[in-house]
This record gives sequence, structure tokens and C-alpha cells, in this order.
Amino acid sequence: MKLQGKVALITGAASGIGRAIAETYAREGAAVAIADINLAAAQATAKEIEAAGGKAMGVAMDVTNEQAVNAGTQAVVDAFGQLDILISNAGIQIISPLVDFSFADWKKMQAIHVDGAFLTTRAALPHMYKDKRGGTVIYMGSVHSHEGSKLKSAYVAAKHALLGLSKVLAKEGAEFNVRSHVICPGFVRTPLVEKQIPEQAATLGISEEEVIKHVMLGDTVDGIFTTVDDIAQTALFLAAFPSAALTGQSVVVSHGWYMQ
Repeated sequence: MKLQGKVALITGAASGIGRAIAETYAREGAAVAIADINLAAAQATAKEIEAAGGKAMGVAMDVTNEQAVNAGTQAVVDAFGQLDILISNAGIQIISPLVDFSFADWKKMQAIHVDGAFLTTRAALPHMYKDKRGGTVIYMGSVHSHEGSKLKSAYVAAKHALLGLSKVLAKEGAEFNVRSHVICPGFVRTPLVEKQIPEQAATLGISEEEVIKHVMLGDTVDGIFTTVDDIAQTALFLAAFPSAALTGQSVVVSHGWYMQ
């Protein structure tokens, strides 16, 4: 198994992309910590992974709260003895024209996506730096780490910021054998995306079918949504890669929507 003996902390892992990564990692031998603001959901997901033969635990974590991040990360190390992989995945979406975007919503978006990435990284690094044992940090970016879209000013700004954070970590972490990456999915039909479909239809004055066909999938090569398994397999490849030949990279998984 590709991750045998590894320990992974995955934020926002009670559902969607984070859960798919956790399940994939567990099948590949990793002990996985399901970190989520909803502790009951995190524990339920962990129990399902254990029932399938994996090793998992649920952890309460509000990624915008410094104390909660530090305590949750330490709880994982206390339980599993180490930390080898961090997946900074927790995120939300707020749709609004820039001219109407409230400052409170802007700050909320940056807090979850950017502050959360920083806080979880800072909490994880001492365990990866110790004795230069190393590790891998993967940020969940987006095609919007490279592209702009209407109605998503805060999200686009936040996802761009993750590229810079990852590049700095790739350079600082190298001497401690820590690598970093950003996975940049296209539209994945998670509950977060399902919620956007009627919101964009109402804001843009078009049908939900037109939102899917033209706004979400119009620039793909095949008109197909990216899947959670597509992202999980990419996260597995990056975590299992054997050397720093691959670090500080942005990997776009988008059916050709954005090509680097």
C-alpha cells in the first residue's frame, strides 16, 4: 500500500473532496484524521472508514481558530504518534457581484481558505520538521487559483493566495524534507457546487441548465464534471511521490478547462 505507516490530517473531511481523499488514503494504509467543524460528522465518517478496515479518528477543528487548530493537530499526533501529510481542504463559497460583496463575507472567505491554510500548516510543520522526518502539505486550490470568474472575487483571491503559500513552503521546507503542492480542481459536483447552481442562475438571469453547460463546464474539453475520485487519486499521487523533484507545484484537474 502506497501510504502504509503514514498519518494524514485532512480538514473539511466529513464530506465531499476531503472525505474522498480520506477514504482513498485509508485504503492505501494511512491512518487518517477527519478534521471538521462538525465533530459528529467527523466521527461518523471515521467510524465508516474503520468499519471498512481503515484506521481513522474524528477531530473537531474550526480552521479559523488558532487554538482549535493547534489543539486538534496535537490530538492527532498524540493518537497516532506522528504527522506525515496535511491536506488543507476546508472551504466555503459565497457568490456575489464585487460591487455588492460585503466586507464581512470577504473576511470570512479569507479566514477559512487562507488563514485556515496558514494555521494548519504552522501547526503541522513542527511535527514534520522534527529530526527532518519530512512530510507533504497539499492545499486544495481551484482552477480559480489561475483564472477569474464573475461573482467570485473573494474565492478567486483566496485560491490565488494558496499558490504563493505553497511556493514559500516548498522552499522553506526543503531542508526538512517537506514538500508542498496545490491541487486545482475544476467544478466537482459536491454539495458546495450544487448550492451554486441555483444561486448563479438567479444572479445571472439564466437557467440552471445554462449555468452547468456554459458557466461551469463551457471551457472543458468534454463538458464533464471533475469527480471527487479524480481529486483523491491526484492527492494520493502527490503524497506518495518519492522525492522533492516534485514540489511547489500546482496540479490542475479540470477536464482541460485550464491548461498550464
